[in-house]
Amino acid sequence: MVFSSPVFLFVFLTVVYILYRIIPTMTAKNVLLLVFSIAFYAYGEPKAVVLMIISIVMNYLFGLAMKKENKARKAALAAAVVANLVMLGIFKYAGFSAETLNMLPFVKLPVPHIALPIGISFYTFQAMSYVIDSYKDPHYIQKNPYKLALYITFFPQLIAGPIVKYYDIADQIDNRKGSPEMTAQGIRRFVTGLSKKLFIANTMALAADYVYGLDTDELSVPLAWLGAVSYLFQIYFDFSGYSDMAIGLGAMFGFKFRENFNYPYISQSMQEFWRRWHISVSTWFKEYLYIPLGGNRKGELRTALNKLAVFFCTGLWHGASLNFIVWGLINGGFMMLESYGILKPEKWLRPLRHIYAVIITILAFVFFRADDLPTACRFICRMFVPSDSIAKTARLMSQLTPMYLIMLVAAVVFSAPVIPALAKKAKSSKHAGVFEVCSYTVTAVLFLLCAVTLSAASYNPFIYFRF
Repeated sequence: MVFSSPVFLFVFLTVVYILYRIIPTMTAKNVLLLVFSIAFYAYGEPKAVVLMIISIVMNYLFGLAMKKENKARKAALAAAVVANLVMLGIFKYAGFSAETLNMLPFVKLPVPHIALPIGISFYTFQAMSYVIDSYKDPHYIQKNPYKLALYITFFPQLIAGPIVKYYDIADQIDNRKGSPEMTAQGIRRFVTGLSKKLFIANTMALAADYVYGLDTDELSVPLAWLGAVSYLFQIYFDFSGYSDMAIGLGAMFGFKFRENFNYPYISQSMQEFWRRWHISVSTWFKEYLYIPLGGNRKGELRTALNKLAVFFCTGLWHGASLNFIVWGLINGGFMMLESYGILKPEKWLRPLRHIYAVIITILAFVFFRADDLPTACRFICRMFVPSDSIAKTARLMSQLTPMYLIMLVAAVVFSAPVIPALAKKAKSSKHAGVFEVCSYTVTAVLFLLCAVTLSAASYNPFIYFRF
C-alpha cells in the first residue's frame, strides 16, 4: 500500500485516524497504531511481515542485553550489528555478491533470486539505531516490546523513511500531545507531498522512463539531457514528496519527525548538497559509521578513508548494484576534492558554483537510474557527443507536451524555497490571516485534484520501493 493510492487515502487513513481520535488513552492509541502499521505492511508484503517481526524480537532482546556489564554490552552490540547486517545482506545482497564473485576466474556460484522485502533497508537501520542508542545510553532501553515494535513499524515512515533515529522519537511514544493546529499543518504537509508526487514526479517519470527505455544509439544530445533532467526532478519530487507525506502523517498523530530534504538543488557545492539531500540517511551514516570509525580525529588519510567508506556504504545501501556504488563514490569523491581544497567552489562566481553542483548531481544520477554501468557510460557519452537525426528530434518533440513543460517549470520553481520565503513574508505582514486562509484553500483544491487524478490514473510508480 502506498500513500498515493485511493485505498490508503479513503479507507486505511480515514479509519485509523477516526479511531485514533475516539480512543482516549495513549496506551490504547499506541496499540491501535501498531496494529494498523502491521496491517499496512501486510497489505503489500504479507509473507515479509514474519521477517519484520523477527527483526523486532531480535533487536528487543539485544536492547535488553545492554543492561549488562560493559564487556557483555559490547559483545551484544557487536552481535546485534552483525545479525542485522546479515539479515539485510541475505535478502538484499546475496544475489549481487554471487554475481560479483562469479567475475573472478574459476568461480561459479549459484546466484540466488530472493525477493526484496519492501522497506527492509529502512526498518533495519531504525532497529540498529535503537540498539546503538541503548548501548550509548541505557536510558533508551525499551522494556515494553510493543513500544519498540511501534517505533520500527509506524506506517508513515515504515517503507520509505525518513529514517527516524530512536533517540529522536523515544519520548514521543509515551509523551506526545497533538493539537488541532498540528493536525491541520500535518494535513497540509501531506497534501503538499501528495501533489509533488502525483503531478510533478509522475510527469517527470513518464519522460525519464521513455528516454532511459530507448537504446543509447537512439539518443541525441537534447534527448539524453531531457531524460537526465527529468529523472533529476522525478527522484527529488518523488522522495521528498513521500517524506512530506510521512512528516505530515506523523504530525496528524502527534509525532514530530525531522526534515529529510532542504532544497538540495539550490546547493553550491557537493558538500552543501549532502547537507540538504536525504538528511536522515546521511546523518545516520555520520553518527553510526563515520564517527565510530574515527571521523576526522585520526589524521587526513584516515579521514579520507572514513569518508570513502561512508559513501561506498551509502551507495550500496541504496541498491545491490555497481551503479549505486559508483554513484556513492562520485558524490564522496567530489566532497573530498572540495574538503581538501583541490576544488574550491566557494571562490567561484555564484552562478558557476550552482551550475557545477547541479551538473555533477545530474551526471551522478545517470548511474543511479541506468540499468548497468556500461549503459550509464554510454548514456553520458550521448549527453555530450552530437548524433542528431530527424527520428531523434521527433522523439524529443513527442515528450515536450504542454503538461510536461508546465510541470518542468513547476519543478524548477518548487526546487527552490519560494513558498517558505513567501510564507515568511506574509506571516510578518498585516495580511497573515488572509495568507493562512488562502493556504488552506489551496490545500483543499490540491487534494480534490489529487483525488481526481488518482481515480483516473494507472501510472503511479514509486522509486524508493526499489530500496
